[in-house]
Amino acid sequence: MHLHKYEKIWLLFGGGVLVLFLLILSVNSFAMGMTPPSHMEMIDPTKVDQTPPFDNPGLKQVGDNEYELVMTAFIFGYTPNEIEIPAGAKVTFKVTSKDVVHGFAIPGTNVNMMITPGYISTLTHTFSDPGEYLILCNEYCGIGHQVMATRIVVKGKEGEES
Repeated sequence: MHLHKYEKIWLLFGGGVLVLFLLILSVNSFAMGMTPPSHMEMIDPTKVDQTPPFDNPGLKQVGDNEYELVMTAFIFGYTPNEIEIPAGAKVTFKVTSKDVVHGFAIPGTNVNMMITPGYISTLTHTFSDPGEYLILCNEYCGIGHQVMATRIVVKGKEGEES
Protein backbone atom coordinates (compact mmCIF):
# COMPACT_ATOMS: atom_id res chain seq x y z
CA MET A 1 0.00 0.00 0.00
CA HIS A 2 1.29 3.39 -1.00
CA LEU A 3 0.67 6.44 1.20
CA HIS A 4 0.62 9.89 -0.29
CA LYS A 5 3.07 12.44 1.08
CA TYR A 6 0.29 14.48 2.77
CA GLU A 7 -1.23 11.34 4.34
CA LYS A 8 2.14 10.54 5.91
CA ILE A 9 2.42 14.09 7.25
CA TRP A 10 -1.06 13.97 8.81
CA LEU A 11 -0.44 10.52 10.33
CA LEU A 12 2.83 11.72 11.88
CA PHE A 13 1.17 14.93 13.11
CA GLY A 14 -1.76 13.02 14.67
CA GLY A 15 0.56 10.49 16.31
CA GLY A 16 2.78 13.29 17.62
CA VAL A 17 -0.20 15.12 19.15
CA LEU A 18 -1.35 11.87 20.80
CA VAL A 19 2.11 11.23 22.28
CA LEU A 20 2.33 14.86 23.47
CA PHE A 21 -1.11 14.59 25.13
CA LEU A 22 -0.14 11.38 26.95
CA LEU A 23 3.18 12.91 28.04
CA ILE A 24 1.46 16.02 29.49
CA LEU A 25 -1.12 13.84 31.24
CA SER A 26 1.62 11.68 32.75
CA VAL A 27 3.61 14.67 33.99
CA ASN A 28 0.50 16.19 35.61
CA SER A 29 -0.49 12.90 37.20
CA PHE A 30 2.81 11.72 38.58
CA ALA A 31 5.49 14.40 38.65
CA MET A 32 3.23 17.20 39.90
CA GLY A 33 1.28 15.00 42.31
CA MET A 34 -2.13 15.78 40.83
CA THR A 35 -3.95 12.61 41.73
CA PRO A 36 -7.54 12.09 42.78
CA PRO A 37 -8.22 12.28 46.52
CA SER A 38 -7.81 8.85 48.03
CA HIS A 39 -10.34 6.98 50.13
CA MET A 40 -7.83 4.74 51.85
CA GLU A 41 -8.75 5.77 55.41
CA MET A 42 -12.10 4.62 56.75
CA ILE A 43 -13.98 5.27 59.99
CA ASP A 44 -17.38 4.35 61.41
CA PRO A 45 -19.72 7.18 60.30
CA THR A 46 -21.91 6.72 63.38
CA LYS A 47 -18.91 7.44 65.66
CA VAL A 48 -17.34 10.40 63.85
CA ASP A 49 -17.54 12.65 66.92
CA GLN A 50 -15.68 10.07 69.06
CA THR A 51 -13.00 9.17 66.46
CA PRO A 52 -9.71 11.12 66.41
CA PRO A 53 -8.99 13.56 64.80
CA PHE A 54 -12.67 14.33 64.15
CA ASP A 55 -13.46 14.44 67.88
CA ASN A 56 -11.64 17.81 67.91
CA PRO A 57 -12.11 19.41 64.47
CA GLY A 58 -10.28 22.59 63.57
CA LEU A 59 -7.07 24.06 62.25
CA LYS A 60 -3.76 22.76 63.59
CA GLN A 61 -0.30 24.00 62.63
CA VAL A 62 1.90 21.07 61.59
CA GLY A 63 4.92 22.93 60.22
CA ASP A 64 6.27 26.27 59.10
CA ASN A 65 3.21 27.85 57.40
CA GLU A 66 1.70 24.36 56.99
CA TYR A 67 -1.65 23.49 58.52
CA GLU A 68 -4.02 20.56 58.82
CA LEU A 69 -7.71 21.41 58.73
CA VAL A 70 -9.92 18.65 60.14
CA MET A 71 -13.57 19.14 59.18
CA THR A 72 -16.81 17.24 59.51
CA ALA A 73 -19.69 17.58 57.06
CA PHE A 74 -23.16 16.98 58.41
CA ILE A 75 -26.68 17.68 57.23
CA PHE A 76 -26.61 21.31 56.04
CA GLY A 77 -23.34 22.36 57.70
CA TYR A 78 -19.63 21.96 58.31
CA THR A 79 -17.65 21.95 61.54
CA PRO A 80 -15.77 24.24 62.20
CA ASN A 81 -17.96 27.00 60.83
CA GLU A 82 -15.32 29.67 60.06
CA ILE A 83 -11.57 29.29 59.68
CA GLU A 84 -8.80 31.92 59.63
CA ILE A 85 -5.41 31.18 58.11
CA PRO A 86 -2.42 33.33 57.09
CA ALA A 87 -1.71 34.09 53.44
CA GLY A 88 0.67 31.64 51.79
CA ALA A 89 -0.40 28.80 54.07
CA LYS A 90 -0.39 25.25 52.78
CA VAL A 91 -3.53 23.58 54.12
CA THR A 92 -4.23 19.85 54.11
CA PHE A 93 -7.96 19.22 54.36
CA LYS A 94 -9.14 16.06 56.14
CA VAL A 95 -12.90 15.80 55.77
CA THR A 96 -15.53 13.14 56.47
CA SER A 97 -19.31 12.97 56.67
CA LYS A 98 -21.57 11.83 59.50
CA ASP A 99 -24.72 11.14 57.51
CA VAL A 100 -25.02 11.37 53.70
CA VAL A 101 -22.83 12.17 50.70
CA HIS A 102 -21.78 15.82 50.67
CA GLY A 103 -19.62 17.95 48.41
CA PHE A 104 -16.66 20.10 49.38
CA ALA A 105 -15.73 22.75 46.83
CA ILE A 106 -13.96 26.09 47.06
CA PRO A 107 -14.83 28.14 43.95
CA GLY A 108 -11.81 29.73 42.27
CA THR A 109 -9.44 26.97 43.46
CA ASN A 110 -8.80 23.36 42.53
CA VAL A 111 -10.33 22.14 45.81
CA ASN A 112 -13.25 19.82 45.00
CA MET A 113 -14.01 16.59 46.86
CA MET A 114 -16.91 14.23 47.37
CA ILE A 115 -17.38 13.56 51.07
CA THR A 116 -18.74 10.07 51.65
CA PRO A 117 -19.80 8.72 55.07
CA GLY A 118 -17.14 6.41 56.48
CA TYR A 119 -14.31 7.68 54.25
CA ILE A 120 -11.70 10.31 55.05
CA SER A 121 -11.07 12.56 52.05
CA THR A 122 -7.74 14.39 51.97
CA LEU A 123 -6.56 17.19 49.71
CA THR A 124 -3.84 19.87 49.98
CA HIS A 125 -4.07 23.46 48.73
CA THR A 126 -1.93 26.58 49.19
CA PHE A 127 -3.82 29.83 49.75
CA SER A 128 -1.48 32.46 48.32
CA ASP A 129 -3.95 35.36 48.01
CA PRO A 130 -5.59 37.00 51.03
CA GLY A 131 -9.37 37.19 51.00
CA GLU A 132 -12.48 35.25 51.81
CA TYR A 133 -13.05 31.79 50.32
CA LEU A 134 -16.43 30.10 50.42
CA ILE A 135 -16.70 26.34 50.98
CA LEU A 136 -19.82 24.99 49.30
CA CYS A 137 -21.56 21.63 49.19
CA ASN A 138 -21.85 20.71 45.51
CA GLU A 139 -23.64 17.37 46.03
CA TYR A 140 -27.36 17.49 46.72
CA CYS A 141 -27.80 16.36 50.33
CA GLY A 142 -31.39 17.21 51.14
CA ILE A 143 -33.94 20.00 51.34
CA GLY A 144 -31.60 22.51 53.05
CA HIS A 145 -28.66 21.84 50.72
CA GLN A 146 -28.54 25.44 49.45
CA VAL A 147 -27.60 26.79 52.91
CA MET A 148 -24.70 24.37 53.45
CA ALA A 149 -21.63 26.60 53.36
CA THR A 150 -18.79 27.89 55.48
CA ARG A 151 -15.87 30.19 54.81
CA ILE A 152 -12.12 30.46 55.08
CA VAL A 153 -10.64 33.90 55.76
CA VAL A 154 -7.06 34.21 54.51
CA LYS A 155 -5.31 37.02 56.39
CA GLY A 156 -2.59 39.12 54.75
CA LYS A 157 0.78 39.93 56.25
CA GLU A 158 -0.66 42.88 58.20
CA GLY A 159 -3.40 40.61 59.62
CA GLU A 160 -6.05 42.05 57.33
CA GLU A 161 -7.97 40.38 54.56
CA SER A 162 -8.07 42.15 51.21
